Amino acid sequence: MPTTTMNLKVLLPFRVFAAKTGVTRIVAETREGSLGLLPRRLDCVAALTPGILAYQEGDDEVYVAVDEGVLIKTGPNVLVSVRNAIAGT
Repeated sequence: MPTTTMNLKVLLPFRVFAAKTGVTRIVAETREGSLGLLPRRLDCVAALTPGILAYQEGDDEVYVAVDEGVLIKTGPNVLVSVRNAIAGT
């Protein structure tokens, strides 16, 4: 049975910024515009531009400001590797 949630890991050059499980939706900014990810989306790679990374964890939507980097989705795992990140409301 396919999974209904994703595992999100945001990596910085010197540490793991966030490691979340149970993520149901992710939206990131790319050169071509916004990229939305749901658990059953095909695997992909995207170059990220500086902007807002939004993800939904349960009923909460979390926003993270990220610098340029790369997003990789493989199965239920999503890795986001960026130079800088700041979380907040």
